[in-house]
Amino acid sequence: MQAATPAQPTPIAWYLSPWKRYVLFEGRSSRPEFWWFTLGQFIIGVVLSTLGQASGFFDALSFLFFLGALLPSIAVTARRLHDIGQSGWLQLIGLIPILGWIALIVLCAQPTKPGPNQYGEAPLPPAP
Repeated sequence: MQAATPAQPTPIAWYLSPWKRYVLFEGRSSRPEFWWFTLGQFIIGVVLSTLGQASGFFDALSFLFFLGALLPSIAVTARRLHDIGQSGWLQLIGLIPILGWIALIVLCAQPTKPGPNQYGEAPLPPAP
């Protein structure tokens, strides 16, 4: 008889994980958590922008959503940088147009540093 394998988190669980740690700038976030959150934000942005073409209500809703998502986005990026052993302040390079964005994408795409580092233990996947 085989032991049951633990359930893998769904993309929705990965997306919601940064929302549960809304303004937690300490600790570490794994690549899947960061990238599923980023993809979710992008998809919601495209949908709200498309609907905003039809109605000003969705423009206002889009503005409020992204205003509310600003802190979780900054926090998950800081934790992602912590996961590769860098300071969360390094995300300020994203303020440099194009080259800064590319550098930040490359940094966030780096693999997780195994084991603990100065920012804490290696991140665990969210509960399914």
